[in-house]
Order: sequence, then structure tokens, then C-alpha cells
Amino acid sequence: MIERLVVVGAGIAGVSVAAGARAAGYEGEIVLLGAEDELPYRRPPVSKEVVRGDKTADDIRIKKPQWYDDQSVDLHVGTRVERVDPQARQVHAVGGDQWEYSDLVLATGGRPRTIASESTRVHTLREVGDAAALRGVLAPDAHVVVVGAGLIGSEIAANARAAGAAATVLETDSLPMPRVLPPELGRWCSSLHERAGTDLHTGVRVVAIADDADDVLVTADDGRTFRGTCVVLAVGMEPNVELARDAGATVAPASQGGGIVVDATGRTDVDGLWAAGDVARMPNHVLGADHRVEHWQNAQNHGTAVGRAVAGDAPGFHEVPWAWSDQYGHTIQVTGWPQGEHDMVVRGALADDDFTAFFLADGVLRAAVGVGRPREIRTARAWIADRARPQPEVLADDGTDLAEALAAVQG
Repeated sequence: MIERLVVVGAGIAGVSVAAGARAAGYEGEIVLLGAEDELPYRRPPVSKEVVRGDKTADDIRIKKPQWYDDQSVDLHVGTRVERVDPQARQVHAVGGDQWEYSDLVLATGGRPRTIASESTRVHTLREVGDAAALRGVLAPDAHVVVVGAGLIGSEIAANARAAGAAATVLETDSLPMPRVLPPELGRWCSSLHERAGTDLHTGVRVVAIADDADDVLVTADDGRTFRGTCVVLAVGMEPNVELARDAGATVAPASQGGGIVVDATGRTDVDGLWAAGDVARMPNHVLGADHRVEHWQNAQNHGTAVGRAVAGDAPGFHEVPWAWSDQYGHTIQVTGWPQGEHDMVVRGALADDDFTAFFLADGVLRAAVGVGRPREIRTARAWIADRARPQPEVLADDGTDLAEALAAVQG
């Protein structure tokens, strides 16, 4: 059989698969297939610097073009795969191109969820082209209606306000960033929006979006209406699992967060088929559950680990999640999985937008959220991996060194 690794998806996970395989000594061919026409780029800046116009696509490339030649990675952009044949071990692209493989990694990421709309002024934000289109409507005389107050929706609102536009945010939950922040921090986030002049409405379920003269009219299921010059949908991501499902791999139901089910090395239950990054639903023995993570660093590190596993170096991937969001001049960092039932210990002050909130379950540190305190988040992430039991009273004392919180227990 030909020794060829084919990677479908040229985001950070896909590029990291190729890099990880080569670093682990993979000597076969590597083919990297990307659906977008762009050379691979990093997605986090798309909703931050790119949408603000501070950076272009060329500023956020994952690798320089020469890297693909130097690493003998056969990169094909603008190539959309439509079918995988696991028996023949072939990948078929739209237009007729096909590749045989010995191993296939699906790093297909996801696509923005949408809401049915009759308006021509509705945007989503995932690709660099989306950012360019959105940047054109973020002007001082604009009124942007953002549907969804998660990480992306909140960043869009913050960028709209920075551009001088009015911003209205509609969220189905009772608080913003419900998948990331427990209620007390959700209330802090609400205050952040309010202080920036963003009009936040929670408990809003959008049922219709339509043009109405010079406005876009957004209608909720309870009859409330909201008007703006454009609408941005930020209601989550739909994992691209179709290729895996059609190839016979197990896919988690949407009610459980979806994703292609893999083991700790990234293998699916179909021979020769792997998955990496946002689309993969993986076990995490640190946190004690399976999960699918939609964050850049996880995609990068998981992709690297899967690439190494394909090359025969397969220690397994067990990493504490970490993510960040830039909103209204503040960088919010989250590590682990904060839950409302956890015991929260705050170091610093929420009212000052300067704090780290630690989350413990039965005395074990499980998560942390920080604003303006990156060192404390790095420490917390290491402690979560070690299942540390810091002393809550010392954690809360901003005048003590964090190391003393462990020393108080270990001593």
C-alpha cells in the first residue's frame, strides 16, 4: 500500500497534523486539502484584529508558503472533498480529483450555525472573507444587531462599539457567554456590555429576520422586535462531521455537542481514519469526560498529537482546555470547564475588572477565569492538570503568593 497521509482541512488543526507527522519522522507523502482559496491562516484574529482592520490575511498565515515545500507537504487550496471511500482508501474532491491514502485525518472544523432569514444584510463570521464584509458595515452610523452573546458575538459587539457603531446583542440564555461563564461571571460580563454602551437583551429567541425599508427587522418568539442596519449571527458552530458519518465512523449526537468520536490518539472506529481539532470528540482524563473543544490552542496541540500518532508516536492527548476573548479593552482567559455548581473563590475584584476566579469541586481545582492576570491563569492550568487542592483562603488573599495556596495544604 502507498504510504500517504491525506489531511482534509487546512486550518490550524490540519497544518499541525502535517507538522506533527513530519516532526515524528513520517517519511511518506503528505497531502493537505483546504476548501478555502486562502493559504492556511489562524482563525482567532479573524474576529479580533482582522475585523477591526488591524491585520490582513497575510499577517495571520499559519506557516510561510515556503514551509510547505520545505516539509514536502502537498498543499491544495480551493479543494472541497465530497466523499471518502474507506474500503478503497480514497478521497474524492469536487471536480473529480482523488487521492489514495494509507491514513486519512479529518480536520474539517465546522461552519457557523444560521437562522432562516429573508434579509440580504445578515452576516456570519468565521473566514477572512467574512471579516472583510463585516468590516465594511462597522461604521459610526451603523447599528449592528448581534444574535448570540457567546465569545464571538461579544467580540463582534465590542468591535462595533470600538468603530463607533451602535450595538444590540440578543441572547437566548439569561446571561451572556453561558457556555463558558458561570452565573456570577455572566453577570459581570453583562456589566461589561452595559458600561460599553452595548444594548444587551437576554431571554430572546429569534424567529424571523427580514428587511424592512432601510432597516433589518429581527423578531423574537414573544413578539419583541429589534432594528438595525445589519445583523450578525453568532449562534455557534456546526461541526463538519458528514464525511466521517458517510464513511461509517461514529458521530456523537448533536444533543451531546456532536463531533467525530475518537480515542486518546485521534483514531476513529474506521480503520485508517482519524480526526483532529474542533470536529473531534475526544476523551479527557484530566477533566473526566469526553468533550469537543472549539478553541485554537486545542486544535493546534491536538492536531500535532494526532500527526505524531499517525507517524507511530502515540502517547495520547490529555490537555486542560484554555481559551481567550478580547472584549472592550479586556482580555478574558478561561481554563478548564467552569461550572455553576463549583465553589468559586475570587482573587482580586470583579468590580475592578481585575481578578482571577478559581473553581473547585470537592477541594480539587477544576477551572479558572481571569481578567488581566495571565500568570495566574497559567498557574491554574498547571494545577488543574495536577488535580491540585489549593487552600481557598490563601487563593482569595491577593497579598499572598499563589504558591502558598498549595504550600498551606502540602505543609
